[in-house]
Amino acid sequence: MFRARETGRGLGAAKALVQRFAFLIFAAFAVGYAAAPGQAVAQSFSFSRVEVNGNQRVDAATIVSYAGIARGEPVSAAQLNDAYQNILASGLFESVEVVPRGGTLVINVREHPTINRIAFEGNRRVKDEDMAGVIRSQSRRVFQPSQVESDAAAITELYRVQGRVAATVTPKIIRRQGNRVDLVFEVTEGQTVENERISFVGNRRFSDRRLRGALETKQAGLFRQLIQRDTLIEERIDFDKQVLRDFYLSRGYIDFRVQSATAEITRNRDAFLVTFNVQEGQQFRIGRVTVTSSMPEVNAAEFRNALRIRSGRVYNPQIVETNISRMERLAARKGINFMRVEPQISRNERNQTLDINFAISKGPRIFVERIDIEGNASTLDRVVRRQFRVVEGDPFNPREIREAAERIRALGFFETADVNAREGSAPDQVVVDVDLVEAPTGSLGFGASYGSDDGLGFNVSFSERNFLGRGQALSFSFDTTSAANGLSFSFREPAFLGREVTFGLDANYRASESEFSRYDTATGLIRPLFEFPLTDRSRLQLRGTLAYRELSGIDLGDPEGNPGPAGDTGSSFILRQEEGQRWDASLGYTYIYDSRIVGLNPNAAVRFTFGQDFGGLDGENQYIRSVASMTAQTKIWNEEVTLRAELEGGALHYTSGGSTVLDRFSLNGKIRGFEANGVGPRDLNVTNEDALGGNYFFVARLEAEFPLGLPEEYGISGGVFYDIGSVWGLDDVGGGPTGANPVDDDLHWRSSVGLSVFWDTPIGPLRFNFSEVIMKQDYDKERNFDISIRTDF
Repeated sequence: MFRARETGRGLGAAKALVQRFAFLIFAAFAVGYAAAPGQAVAQSFSFSRVEVNGNQRVDAATIVSYAGIARGEPVSAAQLNDAYQNILASGLFESVEVVPRGGTLVINVREHPTINRIAFEGNRRVKDEDMAGVIRSQSRRVFQPSQVESDAAAITELYRVQGRVAATVTPKIIRRQGNRVDLVFEVTEGQTVENERISFVGNRRFSDRRLRGALETKQAGLFRQLIQRDTLIEERIDFDKQVLRDFYLSRGYIDFRVQSATAEITRNRDAFLVTFNVQEGQQFRIGRVTVTSSMPEVNAAEFRNALRIRSGRVYNPQIVETNISRMERLAARKGINFMRVEPQISRNERNQTLDINFAISKGPRIFVERIDIEGNASTLDRVVRRQFRVVEGDPFNPREIREAAERIRALGFFETADVNAREGSAPDQVVVDVDLVEAPTGSLGFGASYGSDDGLGFNVSFSERNFLGRGQALSFSFDTTSAANGLSFSFREPAFLGREVTFGLDANYRASESEFSRYDTATGLIRPLFEFPLTDRSRLQLRGTLAYRELSGIDLGDPEGNPGPAGDTGSSFILRQEEGQRWDASLGYTYIYDSRIVGLNPNAAVRFTFGQDFGGLDGENQYIRSVASMTAQTKIWNEEVTLRAELEGGALHYTSGGSTVLDRFSLNGKIRGFEANGVGPRDLNVTNEDALGGNYFFVARLEAEFPLGLPEEYGISGGVFYDIGSVWGLDDVGGGPTGANPVDDDLHWRSSVGLSVFWDTPIGPLRFNFSEVIMKQDYDKERNFDISIRTDF
């Protein structure tokens, strides 16, 4: 009699191995005995029937088919072992016995149990639903030991990407009646293993601090429990290699290489030390630029004039790509199809320059057969299609396909967006495949704030960047502070009527009780607008505005304007004249130039805006309001120091009627060192000494930001600034019925210098300003310290 038994519960593999080995020894002994002297042939069996016992879910015929033993035919001991192995390999049974009993082959099996429920224990950092999402074992399915081991590995990987490389997962089963088990994954999380240090070898041009700032991987900081980028993720290291290459290429280092990137765990296994070994090479600049053409219909000189590339400039691959796009657009306007532009770059080692020849040739006649989009469960196809500048039937342009892929990714609607071209139904046809994985695009926020001017506040906000899958942006917010309450609504349609025109609708309402002026205000507006591009770097916005303004709660003091018993004269006579409601309809425009749209220079950027609103469309209180601003930024000293300059000014001119304090300009938030409403024309003839604002303003802000030498994982840097500006000009400077002295609305410069501390925190980038006023008027109100949310240019 031959017998083998396997208890293979997945978690008792050792026992199963011993039993299998015993079976083989026993079978070998039997074969050897059969082949001993005195016997002519090895022992064999023949079975007239097969009996299967213990099966509940699996049909007996299925088990016999796994065994592969036919009735009535001779069967050797080796074939019996094969039958046993085949049944066990099916993965359906916890234990198997193959027992020959005369002319009957008895197969006893014990099926794997059914999973009753799945539980997770010991996990605090990872939620149950997150772990359930990575395992394949399911309730009411057959328990598979190999699958359970794979699930444990998947959960371990989930912890690894969070930096917990010491985490262990042990699967255990609890037997229940009816051949059912409860599957429990016991987790030991361990400590987070963070990137204690990220260092570089071979970098001479840029410091470790500057290079670390470009990486996605970060060093562990003060708020390591909230910042998740300070853990080691191998996929992110590979991404950072490409980030470093792009960083150096955009600065002219065409020979840059990342020779290796290693991550070593410390002896205590509580931190990683990440090292990038780089080879910088030399920086190259653009040398001679030429255009050649092998197409008779292309005038090389005409296309050379279309280039915007300058010799002597630091080489940047984006400059080449942008100019090729300009040439292709010129060809499209001239009706030239299938034009190929290939940049031919020649190195001049002596001068460290790159001569660029744009070679124009006839490309293959290939057309776009169709564009297939998959994976967009909620986003409409047209949102993705309008990122392409080509449609079905157009000539195929690989560069345009790459640019469309970048535009799709820039939408921010998708976790991944892969765009590839493949051969279509014919050699001259191409099918463009767009494979998408959607990402969450909505958010609901609750927050609290504190401001020096508004006090403690709370806010609720909702935003959706892909409303109804149409690519539209919708946002709503409500905020309340001790001094004001406000509502705001915003909507954007980026492709109005299928055109490259953005339609927007803004609405807001705000009511406030100012601590710095003894009156109440209520303002609201509805503003539809259209915005469209003019060039690669500029765009124009056209808008109409319906605005409501109310000034109330003026402190009258003595009703006749005379000093009362306590000498209180209340608010300015000018404010008393302006009290009341006013509706206004206006039309306006804003021109915007932004070099960052193209981003050819990674170290410098300029943004300029100029806008005007023409109000009083009803014939009353007609005015022209003009505002201009310019911001420029550059990095010096190996990009360690950032220099920034901002100029801003405005003018309000009434041709009929007059301005109110709600229309005029103030320097609130525009010049540091002064309180809100602490600068500008002020009525000193009344007790309240009200700030009245002005019809004109100008501000210049100069600042530098630099490292303080602190460990950069603290996220703290320093800066210095110098502000100068003024607000002036009133339509009415009269002193009122008392004949008091008129308000001084002349141009008086104010300026301040100070130090700033920038701190990147999980709640946002904070800025601490310490100011010292240099130029001021006696009645100006100073503020030498303030905290604000940092805004980046």
